Amino acid sequence: MRNKLFFFISMLLLITTNNIQTQDVTDALARMERAINSSEEEFTLRDSYYLGRAVAAQILSRYSLYNERPDLINYLNLICYALAINSHSPNWFNGYYVMLLDDHAFNAFSTPGGHIFISRGLIELTSSEDMLAAIIAHEMAHIQLQHGIANIMHHRLIENLGQERTRIIQNSRIETQHQTFAEFVNKIIETLLIGGFSQLQEFEADSFAFTLLRITGYDAVSLIELLGMLERQNQNKIGNLNTSHPLPAQRIANLERQIPVHRMTRNNFVRMDRFNRIMGRNLQ
Repeated sequence: MRNKLFFFISMLLLITTNNIQTQDVTDALARMERAINSSEEEFTLRDSYYLGRAVAAQILSRYSLYNERPDLINYLNLICYALAINSHSPNWFNGYYVMLLDDHAFNAFSTPGGHIFISRGLIELTSSEDMLAAIIAHEMAHIQLQHGIANIMHHRLIENLGQERTRIIQNSRIETQHQTFAEFVNKIIETLLIGGFSQLQEFEADSFAFTLLRITGYDAVSLIELLGMLERQNQNKIGNLNTSHPLPAQRIANLERQIPVHRMTRNNFVRMDRFNRIMGRNLQ
């Protein structure tokens, strides 16, 4: 499992939008155009994966991976696997992978391809395995609900796609295709990392995560506790949180209204020894 994860990370580091094969560029743009222009066309899991792979490569060009704690990375992925198995879409195209970013801000990103990036700062903020699971479940919710794809489909940048595709068809040079695809992926990155998800999407992801945590056996209230810690840290405008996001207090209130309809079990204490064994080591 560890060798597979490290191989995946190594491959991602080698990926850049300048060396994507010509056929991949053409196919990706063609699939995007069909999905955008036809109500009958949808992004498949395979389409989402290849788009997500390009986005992941760009994230890795902006952030460094933290690989000094393979035991912690393995731990996060085991949590992710447990959540995935209990989710509605356990068999994502190439699976789900959690990677640790060497960043002390409170950040978490996910791509349509199943890649989940969590910053060291956010990891260090947690006080239980259940909080770690809450972070991963929230990002998995964005993936399975295809919020990234929805943002791309509805954002104004899509209006430029037809012009870009026409330019590719008129000029078959590989360099031009690569440059155009790179520009398009960069726009997607700006949407996902700066524009962010809408308030409705954040509420949807929280509700999804709340249910997923419960059915997996985690303490769903840990998501509320995590949001409370973020609120106390005054982080509502740091990292990937911005004015389009609901404040932690709003997200907490939304989740607290759902508690009566869930059968909650406060059982995070049974995992504390395991959490302390992993997290008790200094990440520095």
